[in-house]
Amino acid sequence: MSHSRAAIILAAGQGTRMKSKTVKVLHSVGGRPMLDWSVDLARKSGADRIVTVYGAHSPAVKTAAEALGTQTALQDPPKGTGHAVLAAREALADVEGAAIVLYADTPLITPDTVAKVFAALEGGASVAVLGFEPEDPAAYGRLITDGEGNLDRIVEYKDASEAERAVRLVNSGVLAAPAPLLLELLGEVGNDNANGEYYLTDVVGLARARGLKAVVVKADAGEVLGVNSRGDLAEAEAAFQARMRKQAMADGVTLVAPETVFFSHDTQIARDVIVEPNVVFGPGVTIGEDAVIHAFSHLEGASVAQGASVGPYARLRPGAELGAGAKVGNFVEVKKSQLGEGAKVSHLTYIGDASIGANANIGAGTITCNYDGYDKHRTVVGEGAFIGSNTCLVAPVTVGAGAFTGTGTIVTENVEADALALARTPMTTKSGWAARFRAAKEARKAKKESL
Repeated sequence: MSHSRAAIILAAGQGTRMKSKTVKVLHSVGGRPMLDWSVDLARKSGADRIVTVYGAHSPAVKTAAEALGTQTALQDPPKGTGHAVLAAREALADVEGAAIVLYADTPLITPDTVAKVFAALEGGASVAVLGFEPEDPAAYGRLITDGEGNLDRIVEYKDASEAERAVRLVNSGVLAAPAPLLLELLGEVGNDNANGEYYLTDVVGLARARGLKAVVVKADAGEVLGVNSRGDLAEAEAAFQARMRKQAMADGVTLVAPETVFFSHDTQIARDVIVEPNVVFGPGVTIGEDAVIHAFSHLEGASVAQGASVGPYARLRPGAELGAGAKVGNFVEVKKSQLGEGAKVSHLTYIGDASIGANANIGAGTITCNYDGYDKHRTVVGEGAFIGSNTCLVAPVTVGAGAFTGTGTIVTENVEADALALARTPMTTKSGWAARFRAAKEARKAKKESL
């Protein structure tokens, strides 16, 4: 079976500048490992064959790539980018269409940009290179074009002349060509350069020597930001967040203080949602129309239905599901629980492993005691129930629809619908006790001072 399009993801770098026990490409941007970004980009760009090239020092990359459904190829020892692509030669043997080289440490490239690279090949180019013009070209390889605007060659900075270093159009590293041609050209690449490596970029000059056309597709500099250090990682995160904030507001979301709101790669927010300052969305969050996320709230793995309200200072953990018009107020934590339509948990409460019925009211200080040290147990609160303040619901337990629990009650047994559950020690008043207590203390103090 032949394949029409392929992607080779280079992930064999040492990543020593990260100074981390975690392999560089497994560090996250937007709550998602950079390798995952590249694999997703390849899929969204139509690649039906994806090969991740890893190094002998990073078996974790092989494991992660295969878990994502890609093939893997080992580059050992590392001898440059051209050598890395050739490590995938066997996996590309049956690919007849275009192949694109992507990088697992460049997480912000969009499918639209990759589509332009492939379109350049479809428009008659034999090689297409993604370039950009940064504020500081620094040590990037320079893209040298001819008088007609075609790409003539790519020169690595170390090998460039002063005139070539003055060129501002630089190489992102992303390159595409028909897969058979790419492999053929790479077979001709030598290592007569400052680093003694086999450069992928040399295929441009080799293609031009055959009279083939090479072109540059320009991208925004922020989109092709590569990550080599913790500082670069922070820059990539900032660029991702800026992109998400801009898109959210364009989609009809109000961000009161955009620069203080942080998104994950898969955050979904409907129109007419209001997000107040200092809100963090972890992975797996969906927000319905007209919801309000108040300040200083943290949401992860949660869904918030239309018109619901969260916070301020609330935490929704994975499995939290808020129905339409439900309310989770300040200093409330919800985990693996469903709140029905109109249910209210207004303040100072923990709800875990629970189902709270529609229009139920959970009083301040309530706790679902869901963990016995070994297993988690479930609490069910029926529709319209009223849970008094400072109630402890000792799971597994059910409070029926319309039932009440008195303030300070410890509920250890099921409560039938429309009943009142009370579990308090009767209050005892001892008249004059406080006065006698103070007198005894003062007498003891006076005796010590007289000694």
